[in-house]
Amino acid sequence: MYISTSADLLEFCTRARTFDAVAVDTEFLRERTYHPRLCLVQVATPDECAVIDPLAIADLAPLRDLLADAAVTKVFHACSQDMEVLHHALGVLPAPIFDTQVAAAFLGERVQTSYNSLVHAFCGITLPKSESLTDWSRRPLTPEQLEYAVDDVRYLIVAFGAIRERLEEQGRLSWVLDELRPLTELSHYEVDPRAAFKRVKRVNSLTRRQLAVARELASWRERKAEQADIPRKWVMPDEVLLALARRPPQTPDELKRMRGTEQLSVQDVAAIIAGVERGGSCPAEKLPFLPRPHKAPAPELESVIDLMYALIRLVAERSGVATSVIASRDELIDYVSHPERSRLREGWRFELVGTLIDDLLQGNIGLTVKDRALEIL
Repeated sequence: MYISTSADLLEFCTRARTFDAVAVDTEFLRERTYHPRLCLVQVATPDECAVIDPLAIADLAPLRDLLADAAVTKVFHACSQDMEVLHHALGVLPAPIFDTQVAAAFLGERVQTSYNSLVHAFCGITLPKSESLTDWSRRPLTPEQLEYAVDDVRYLIVAFGAIRERLEEQGRLSWVLDELRPLTELSHYEVDPRAAFKRVKRVNSLTRRQLAVARELASWRERKAEQADIPRKWVMPDEVLLALARRPPQTPDELKRMRGTEQLSVQDVAAIIAGVERGGSCPAEKLPFLPRPHKAPAPELESVIDLMYALIRLVAERSGVATSVIASRDELIDYVSHPERSRLREGWRFELVGTLIDDLLQGNIGLTVKDRALEIL
């Protein structure tokens, strides 16, 4: 069903709110704008599928109310981008949610499994991807485009039922809901201009003083890009920002001699020079700091970490929970030094592996090879 009128939207959303779960997906464009532009919203209930056209409907309040309804679980696959675009376009962060990509990693599927792979695994359906490069802002939409859009939720609601049933059988539904909780927090989707420098490519190569300059420039770039609703790289590419942070210009002429600054206006140049001055005069105690990549463990601990990781992989193999969801090697390195701060000491992770790791480190258990496979002694 293609919905392009307020009346049809209200009728559909009223019906959808009688179910305890609906599948949701979006189509959007963000190549030429700062914020993603919402072009379609697909919603499926166990009874029907709808493609909602937000470019044709002035009042999307019924959809907003559906997404905010606490009695209806919104099912996504890889939800972060959908949540971001819906929050910006509709002013609502969908809740409660269920992410099938996250959930599948607790049932033997690989981390970040694709939607096609999920549908094949849980529905036995192979989907085409012929419309993956479509410009969803162009109208009218073809029947093929609508069919492709519907496929993104038609089988998602079915897969959700199968996944939830298996999670409940294995006592893991609460594990998944715990893992999803951070994805429902508004801070996950809001951009702090003062933290934008952390996303600049290769920013880790800068000194703390240079980071202070990068922080000012990235903050200015973020605000300007949002105000003009253009991609931040159109304001200033990362490589130019990085070069300015490494060799901060002191005058407008010095700045304009750098490649990649030709598009800057007089006001832009003044703002950049002011930012450079602020970063250069930042008090030492307020200089930004970025955590460095984990160092390799001390030689005497290398084998211990290897053994811990082998145990994690063994537990992952037996439980069907993906290894990287349980813990990374870096987390194991941290665990050896500060176990009290590790998420392996909390929730489902502690239930699954916490006591085993403690027993391993205390020498109460060991690992051996039997029939060419690892076993716990």
